[in-house]
Amino acid sequence: MHILLYSASWCRDCRAIKRYLAEHGVEYTEIDIEETPGAAELVIRQVGKRAIPQLVIDGEWFQPYRPGDGLLYDELDQRFGVRA
Repeated sequence: MHILLYSASWCRDCRAIKRYLAEHGVEYTEIDIEETPGAAELVIRQVGKRAIPQLVIDGEWFQPYRPGDGLLYDELDQRFGVRA
């Protein structure tokens, strides 16, 4: 499984998804949209807005949170095969 995480250091939800991935031993490559030229624009082209965090799992874009609700733990567990 190849995973990219588009994030920024100031993003609370980004820190939460990084904790989740670390706790479950999921390896990923982080792309900071503030530091990587063109990354913010790519997120906008893919999802229509500058919304982070964004995961790209084997080429499929997935927003792992819902504004106001936080991380989508059930969906994340399902995608990564985590059993509660």
